[in-house]
Amino acid sequence: MATTPHHDHAHDHDHGHHGHSHAPASFGRAFAIGVALNTGFVLVEATYGVIAGSMALVADAGHNFSDVLGLLMAWSASVLSARPPSARFTYGLKSSSILAALANAGFLMIALGAISVEAVQRLLAPAPIATGPVMVVAAIGIAINTATALLFMRGRHDDLNVRGAFLHMAGDAAVSAGVVVAALVIGLTHAWWIDPVVSLAIVALIGWSTYGLARDSLHMGLLGVPPGISEAKVRDFLCHQAGVTAVHDLHIWPMSTTETALTAHLVMPAGHPGDQFLHELAHTLDHDYRIGHATLQIETDVHGHDCALVSEAVV
Repeated sequence: MATTPHHDHAHDHDHGHHGHSHAPASFGRAFAIGVALNTGFVLVEATYGVIAGSMALVADAGHNFSDVLGLLMAWSASVLSARPPSARFTYGLKSSSILAALANAGFLMIALGAISVEAVQRLLAPAPIATGPVMVVAAIGIAINTATALLFMRGRHDDLNVRGAFLHMAGDAAVSAGVVVAALVIGLTHAWWIDPVVSLAIVALIGWSTYGLARDSLHMGLLGVPPGISEAKVRDFLCHQAGVTAVHDLHIWPMSTTETALTAHLVMPAGHPGDQFLHELAHTLDHDYRIGHATLQIETDVHGHDCALVSEAVV
């Protein structure tokens, strides 16, 4: 964590626990297991969906395949995020995790659109399905998706990609349960239209979670203040530090889906208070606000005449 006084090039580095969470890197094994389990299940589910003539099963297989691609993208991003900084990429490739989440959301939307078209066509022309195989395969899906979701449960609050993986796997488990119920009802009533209706319900359910993922990843991609961090509270905290009369050029943005950076100018007419002040400030920002990379510039001109960035309209 670097802190730089005005007209001085001294740096102070203080790396805390909260701001430097490397959640994706610790989930490499979970991603590998999730990819292997779901790839195998997609092949089985798609095959039996075609044989049984179940659009609901094929729709679920299509979504599971998109989940496999999503897991692969998130896994790749976790590997890239762990690469050290270089002269060309001074932050490393941490932001690849944000790009992966955004790409995953976009890909899911395309897949959902294709499934919707097929389901509507089947709804207009309902066809019989073999309910027995459908129920068996969907039941297997419940077990696999639940097991995969559990792999990502502990990291779902710390990383957007891990949260996406958890939500999709948990959602898939619920969807598979819906397919089992639909097949049971169809077997009893022979109401073939239930199958495409369930497919559309699957699209609606997954579409809702995909919207949330797209919204959050786009927000991060535009360098918005990460969820859970209040710019107003951080500004108020900095303004109330001893000796600080004003704060300007405050920026808070995500470096990755797990790490946050901050820059700010602190006006302190009494002069620079010393490195200990910066150490303590950096620690509090890290511990209380989950901002692990803070760069603070101290200015002694009470009117800010020497700083071109006093106006909040200037970036």
